[in-house]
Amino acid sequence: MKLTLSLTLALSLALGATALAADAATDAAALYNSKCASCHGKDGSKTILSKPVKGLSAEDFTKKMMGYKAKTYGGSKKAGMEKLAAALSDADIKALAAYTSKF
Repeated sequence: MKLTLSLTLALSLALGATALAADAATDAAALYNSKCASCHGKDGSKTILSKPVKGLSAEDFTKKMMGYKAKTYGGSKKAGMEKLAAALSDADIKALAAYTSKF
């Protein structure tokens, strides 16, 4: 009985973690598409209005976004990115970093 209960609990936790990971990936994609894609492109390679995010590691993406959020990073057109970054939580930035690092 204890073994069955333990296995059931372990399976439930594993399935829940998988569902949360899938939701986070979906949320990162939705967040990117709603906040980033218009300037950086669907695949992160757009360069006309902005620098591409394609090819950035998750660590580099995070450093840049946290710099925009702290207003310590960016060039002459940084005001838009500072405003966008300020509206993101650290968890949002981390999710976006993981998402964009796969471009």
